[in-house]
Amino acid sequence: MRPLALPPLAVTLGDPDGIGPEIAAKAWAELNSQPHLAFALVCPGEPPKLDVPTVEVEWSGVVEQFASALPVVPRREPDLSSTQQAARSIATATAAVLDGHASAVVTNPISKERLYADGFAHPGHTEFLGELTLTHPAPYPRGPVMMLAVRDELRVALVSIHESLASVVANLTPTRVENAARTLHGALVQDFGIAEPRIAMAGLNPHAGEGGALGREEIEILNPVAARLRADGINITDAKPADTLFHAEARATYDAVLAQYHDQGLIPVKSLDFHSGVNITLGLPIIRTSPDHGTAFDIVGKNLASATSLIEAIRYARRLANNRTA
Repeated sequence: MRPLALPPLAVTLGDPDGIGPEIAAKAWAELNSQPHLAFALVCPGEPPKLDVPTVEVEWSGVVEQFASALPVVPRREPDLSSTQQAARSIATATAAVLDGHASAVVTNPISKERLYADGFAHPGHTEFLGELTLTHPAPYPRGPVMMLAVRDELRVALVSIHESLASVVANLTPTRVENAARTLHGALVQDFGIAEPRIAMAGLNPHAGEGGALGREEIEILNPVAARLRADGINITDAKPADTLFHAEARATYDAVLAQYHDQGLIPVKSLDFHSGVNITLGLPIIRTSPDHGTAFDIVGKNLASATSLIEAIRYARRLANNRTA
């Protein structure tokens, strides 16, 4: 590992009315003695008032200042609403990575409901980042694909993300499943440093369709895709029943799961360790991680927010950025 060879990390503001600023300050307080984890908080408007020392810097000064104060990279755009600040922070952090000023983007929580009300046209972070980086090539098959990870105990990537269950079934196609699997395989090799990754595919239906009695998607879509991928050298299973895929003994047999829909993958991750889960976007030209929780408006200003998931996201971002440039 080359701790100081890469630029710092870019941590977005998130919704400024949420817990993002608080947990960024708490993360800095825990990590400021570790220069290889240096990060700057990207604030497109007036920097928030925090309970830790802050310093406004250019990207070139982040690592030098990190030990003594939380670096803040401002754009000083006046009169931005909270939702505009949240969206601009993501765009600015992404541009910083694409321009070589930062190594990776770590996104604090946003309120999708508030963003939608202000005209935000994307289902979430993952899709927005996909558009922001659309003209830049990814180092392996293009995503974006959402992954949730708890340390190295469980990694789950999703074929579909923010869709209704009815839409998941209607839009489950061989091409969509195959693209997600190829992106996952590429990420495990390049970003996670796993030379020969093992992927377990979750079925869509109970008992993986029970031989067609409970649905034919496994027979007609999932298993033929898995066979094609294996023919290309990708180690992926046929569709397995999701209800037996996530216990400790099963987890020892694979490096990641390819789940078919949001809750199928996220419930096991959050049940295993609710506070340490990290959201990772695969298949982009940039590394992006995020804490796996929301804005928690109900505890803002009460000093109750935990920075554990953000700290894990920062550690993951540095590790993946190092692997990608090794």
